Parts: sequence; structure tokens; C-alpha cells
Amino acid sequence: MNRSPAPLPGSTGARRHFRYYDLMMAAFVAILLLSNIIGASKPSYVTLPGGMEWSFGAGVLFFPISYIIGDVLTEVYGYAHARRVIWTGFAALLFMACMAAVVVALPPAQGWPGQEAYEFVFGNSWRIVGASIAAFWAGEFANSYVLAKMKLWTKGKALWSRTIGSTIIGQGLDSLIFYPLAFYGLAGWPPEQLMMVVVSQWLIKTTWEILLTPVTYAVVNFLKSREGVEVFDSDTDFSPFARSE
Repeated sequence: MNRSPAPLPGSTGARRHFRYYDLMMAAFVAILLLSNIIGASKPSYVTLPGGMEWSFGAGVLFFPISYIIGDVLTEVYGYAHARRVIWTGFAALLFMACMAAVVVALPPAQGWPGQEAYEFVFGNSWRIVGASIAAFWAGEFANSYVLAKMKLWTKGKALWSRTIGSTIIGQGLDSLIFYPLAFYGLAGWPPEQLMMVVVSQWLIKTTWEILLTPVTYAVVNFLKSREGVEVFDSDTDFSPFARSE
């Protein structure tokens, strides 16, 4: 296996083609969009010992997978390639929000009974949409940055420490931005309940990362072996707005 950094934007050398990079990008964007379409609108619950019902947003079941894919992208291909994927996901989220607003606003055909249900599922307020996009952008870039830096600090060892450590930061920032931006000041969302939801969602997302660590190891090892690459972002420009070469 090649232990030297692959030629990436921000490092020397011509850009190389990776066999699985496009597939990882597609998986990342698909999970991101599905978590916002399928899971965002439905609250669910589990019954805890003692009969207490604990509520959660259904999207939390699979949205954290996007962070796991982000970890894999940064670990295998480096921060610069992960940055391109994050911006692609950001653009896809924005496009989806705009198209949903347009389609919901279109007058339904006479006699069509589904408009009310359609508006309920896809008619999110722009406050929630903006909060979701801002939280995703900040959380994903923080996640990728922390993982890339920790890889340098650990000299490529203890992958579990940087996948979990970066998720703690990234998912924490995501939850801390989204819920206050989306719901602070609204009826039914007192500050203490809002912070409880922030903390619980952060814990669930981080727990998902921990539980799926063996899967992360398997995917990372597979991709590194097949791609023949080991990237260390020692000379990378970590600005989210850096131009890709």
C-alpha cells in the first residue's frame, strides 16, 4: 500500500482518479436527502423500562450514517475530496428545499385529494430548512477538519479515536445549531426542553458512530486497499472555501 499522500487539491501532483470515490459521494448525498425527506417530519418514540415513552425524530436513525461516510471520505481520500462532497451535499439540500417549495406552492389539479398531506410532509418553513442546511454545513466541515487533524496527531493510528472524536464535535455542533435556530421561541419549545433535545440527539448520533465503528473499519480498510492510498493532510488548505484545483 502506498503510504504517501495521494495527489489531492492542496497538495502537489496531478489529480488522480479513484474507483470508488464517486460511489461514496452518491451514497453520502442519498443518505443526506433521504434523512431530510423521510425522517425529518416524523417523530417517533420508544418505551423505556417503567413505561416511560421517550420521543425522538425518526431521521436520527439514519442521518448519522452521513457522518460515518464523511469520516470514511476524509480518512481515505483526504479533506480536500471530502470538502467537495460536503459542498455537493449542501447544493443538493438547497435544490431539494427550493423544489419542494415550488411544488407545494403549485395549485393542485381539481379533485386531487393529496394537497393537504403533501403540504404537511414537504411544506417545511424556511426557518427549519435554513437551520437544517446551516447545521449540516457547519457540522460536516467540523467533523472532516477534526478527523484530518487527528490523523496527523495520531500518525494514522487508532482510527476509532478520530472517527468518534470528530463525530462528538461535528454532531454536537449540528445539534447545537439546528434545534435553537429552528425552534427557539416557538410555543411548546421551552428552553429547558430544547436543550434536552439537543443533548439527547447528540448522544444518539454519537452512539451510532460508536456502534458502527467495526463497519467503519471494514469500509476504510477495503477502500484503502483497493484505491492503494493513504492520505495525510499535512499541506492541505482547510478553508471550506478553498478552490479545488
